[in-house]
Amino acid sequence: MADLVTERGGISVLVCGDEGVPIASTQDALDVIGSAFFRADIVAVPVGRLDERFFVLRTGLAGEIMQKFVNYRIRLVVVGDISGHLAASTALRDLVAESNRGNQVWFVDDLGDLDTRLG
Repeated sequence: MADLVTERGGISVLVCGDEGVPIASTQDALDVIGSAFFRADIVAVPVGRLDERFFVLRTGLAGEIMQKFVNYRIRLVVVGDISGHLAASTALRDLVAESNRGNQVWFVDDLGDLDTRLG
């Protein structure tokens, strides 16, 4: 599936396809933000598009990418099963729990969960 802008819960969402360019740097994140700019308020990125370093917090990649989305006022939703990463990292579990309490970055299992949060 290609990246597609759709409406979910009355909000425009850029749903990134599984087979797109991996997001492995802040420049990659900026490219996705650029694709969403003026078209979508939320970017939903499948877990498979994120470089593995995103889930290893000591690399700083997750913080850098999340900050870019915050700076550009576009919400980021990471979509997919990250249970293996969560089991390996207390810090990541804490980040996910804190993020999901807010409104800027969410981690959801699937797009149905995103719909529920937007509902």
